[in-house]
Amino acid sequence: MTIQINAATFTGIKGIPINVEVDISKGLPAFNIVGLADTSVKESKERVRSAIINSGYTFPIKRITINLAPADLKKEGSLFDLPIAIGILAATDQILKDCINDYIIIGELSLNGDLKKIKGALPIVTYGVKNNICKIVVPTSNAGECSMVKESKVFAFDTLSQVVDYFRYKDSLPFEYNENIIEDNFDLDFDEIVGQESSKRAIEVSASGGHNLMLYGSPGSGKTMMAKRIPTILPPLNYEEALEVTQIYSVSGNLDNGSLIFKRPFRNPHHTSSSISLVGGGSKLIPGEISLAHNGVLFLDELPEFKRSVLEALRQPLEDRIIRFSKATGNVTYPASFMFISALNPCPCGNYGSNKDCTCTEYQRKRYIAKLSGALLDRIDIFSSVNSLNYEDIKKKDKSETSKEIRTRVTQTRKIQEERFKYDNIHCNAQMQQKHIEKYCKLTPDSSKIIKNLFNSFHVSARAYSRILKVARTIADMNNLEKITSSHIIEAVQYRKFIDGKIV
Repeated sequence: MTIQINAATFTGIKGIPINVEVDISKGLPAFNIVGLADTSVKESKERVRSAIINSGYTFPIKRITINLAPADLKKEGSLFDLPIAIGILAATDQILKDCINDYIIIGELSLNGDLKKIKGALPIVTYGVKNNICKIVVPTSNAGECSMVKESKVFAFDTLSQVVDYFRYKDSLPFEYNENIIEDNFDLDFDEIVGQESSKRAIEVSASGGHNLMLYGSPGSGKTMMAKRIPTILPPLNYEEALEVTQIYSVSGNLDNGSLIFKRPFRNPHHTSSSISLVGGGSKLIPGEISLAHNGVLFLDELPEFKRSVLEALRQPLEDRIIRFSKATGNVTYPASFMFISALNPCPCGNYGSNKDCTCTEYQRKRYIAKLSGALLDRIDIFSSVNSLNYEDIKKKDKSETSKEIRTRVTQTRKIQEERFKYDNIHCNAQMQQKHIEKYCKLTPDSSKIIKNLFNSFHVSARAYSRILKVARTIADMNNLEKITSSHIIEAVQYRKFIDGKIV
């Protein structure tokens, strides 16, 4: 008789059901695993055998065949150890067969029968709840993240013998869902920034609408300092956003604690990073920095120092807000909706346009900026020049706004957008598509004339035109106005000025 155990795996952040079929028959002793299993899955034979024996149960000396269905899906990882062991114990009548059909069972076994933490438990629990299989058996170290899924009934154990005892006596209660939002505590604050009011305004507009931002100026002017404080003015994630972010960190193995991530991610990779580390992929199709920054901020400092191939790989995710990988064994899609913040010097020496003498030639300056393609610059919503400060500015004692004050305004503007887009499956103005722009970006007659003249005079691209309207929509929301006025358009156009005042 064949025993079937409900298990699951994941592709990207999507849970996939796996049926673990166990057949024990007469014949020469053998232990085979079929169903397109990789090396880590096939090695589970030794882990399962030792765990069963060392836990005090009988391992059958017969012909054992394990089938992981569907057979055309590649199976990876160690999360099938526990369902295989439970299936063998059920097939040998050491566990009642009828009591295990309502559960999804996942977990890695050590040789002495202990259960170890696995990657990707959260997407599996999410899949189970969506498909009315709410009872999940997981290792205790995965219980925190799994219990955060609403309506889930997570049963967590430390050893194989505890799992067997539970199926025998049903003597454990599930973890209860507890939405424990941890208050954000930041060591950084915007009141530490001296001056730079125009850049602070640009950052607030960017944060209010989720727009991409580029800060440029001489070294030491405060570009990196301001960029690192952007998370302090962003509102916390809601439950759905937090669950999506936590799933990404779960499958990547970067989930440190057992709770949902309500703090917006801030990723700051070094300029020597490779394309795979930035966008993801590789042999195991893991998520990269752009997916780890989902619903948060991706900050690239010293932007021209990144390899051009790395920067060009950002073009498609910046537009589509997803990253899709294709291999012979299947496709994987990760979300990649992030605020793209970058900082750069205007020239190799960094002094062009400042109060210091620039030692670069015109050719060197153009070659330096030419590392950034027009297609990449076209995907930036806001450009802000960060000027050098003089001694009097630094010594001023004028109190600047705190991050908390700015965050209050940003949160209020985001609430306006969430209410507007509640039926459109988007969250902020930066995510608007053409149909949303036509519906929500209503212009006054004066603002229509201004943007028409801009389009004809500076020959901006259709993408840049759309991004100007999105930024203007955000500025109007900050003023709680339904229509976009001429002042909103003018400010949005000013944010398209790059080095030398050129409109891009």
